[in-house]
Amino acid sequence: MAESWIFSDGTVPASPAAALAMLQERTDAGQLETWLTSSHGHSLAIIMNAKRSMIMLLDDEDDSGEHAVTPDAAGRSNGFMLTNGQHDEYPDQDTVPLPDALRIVDHILTAGIPPGETAWSADT
Repeated sequence: MAESWIFSDGTVPASPAAALAMLQERTDAGQLETWLTSSHGHSLAIIMNAKRSMIMLLDDEDDSGEHAVTPDAAGRSNGFMLTNGQHDEYPDQDTVPLPDALRIVDHILTAGIPPGETAWSADT
């Protein structure tokens, strides 16, 4: 059975493409933190600022997860605003550029796994 995804607010997208479009709409509206849960128990978090995204993938609620990285990136980026009002700053190596983020999220929503060429770091 194919993995399906649901937004944390209960919205069920009709397809991975619809989910990606909804993610873009939410981001355009200023909702920079989005969580999705899959029918297989996975959780996917996307936290964006104007240029970069923190993408976390967790196997289940007890998993500390892993996140997409850009190992050769230098510097830090701020402006990652969480829904609870918290403003985060991350090293750029712990985030990915927005165009890459959308491609990564699309692959996870479609295939259930990250794209093979994406670097990931396990969170502990």
